[in-house]
Amino acid sequence: MTTTFSFERATSLGASRTTVWAHASSMAGVNHELGPLLRMTYPPAFASLHPAQHRPGQRLFRSWILVAGVLPIEYDDLALVQFHPGYRFLEQSSMGMIAVWQHQRVVSDTVDGCVVTDTIRFRPRLTWTGPLFLALYGLVFRHRHRRLQKLFGSSVVVSSGV
Repeated sequence: MTTTFSFERATSLGASRTTVWAHASSMAGVNHELGPLLRMTYPPAFASLHPAQHRPGQRLFRSWILVAGVLPIEYDDLALVQFHPGYRFLEQSSMGMIAVWQHQRVVSDTVDGCVVTDTIRFRPRLTWTGPLFLALYGLVFRHRHRRLQKLFGSSVVVSSGV
């Protein structure tokens, strides 16, 4: 039996939903959030996500995940299951060490900006690695949200599961 692991992280930001979405739906934005620790490769045609590119559940491209921008440690066969421009996407992909990776990002309006909520669910290929990946991914998304706060200004972390 394989186990699924999950967590959620939400952060209030001092910028509009449309401004944050423009950042969040571009690979440059993703790499800004991950940097300088990690970087994801992508073909130029996918520099920004557009509705015309959305083919539900079909792989868009293979992204190599690079430590410090140079050392490949993993790949992500990136696929979007749902894509609602301006406020939400649901990625469901497979990776080398992760059989199923789900990342949902929702950007919601608030009175003085927006809230970014990332919900992560994953099933590792080897169940015993799950707690290790849970801790690692928790750190990566904490880092991503800190980078968002630094870029857009912030209130407080609204919730976090890891």
